[in-house]
Amino acid sequence: MKLVIGCDHAAFGLKERIKAYLIERGDEVEDVGAFSEASVDYPQIGMQVAAGVSAGRYGRGILMCGTGLGMSMVANRFAHVRAALCNDLFSAAMSRRHNDANILVIGGRIVGDVLALEIVRVWLETSFEGGRHQRRLDLFDEVPDCNCVDRRA
Repeated sequence: MKLVIGCDHAAFGLKERIKAYLIERGDEVEDVGAFSEASVDYPQIGMQVAAGVSAGRYGRGILMCGTGLGMSMVANRFAHVRAALCNDLFSAAMSRRHNDANILVIGGRIVGDVLALEIVRVWLETSFEGGRHQRRLDLFDEVPDCNCVDRRA
């Protein structure tokens, strides 16, 4: 599978472990950073991952930051992105089965390495069930563009 992965400084070590695991599995992995524990602005990395998934350049993406909250907020602003913050196995499985999540988000300061690798495995190996769940996902296309207010003022 062609994946894109990114993190902020808080999850750099975890990203490196997950990237090694993905490569060992035989996945094609594009790493967009961070490339050290030096402080970075997580929205820039989250936007790169989400833009790539949104445009169809990658089948799925994985994002990490300290809690996973910021990356989730950034990624879900992109069309066709369904980013799911999963800090447990049940959420990882259900995000795929019922929501066809295409970006996995993990809180690097919340989840330990062993659990994180298992979350990634479950998320990658779980299929979307379709059926009534597809009907619900189709409703996403009916959500109006919420970017109509200039919030810079």
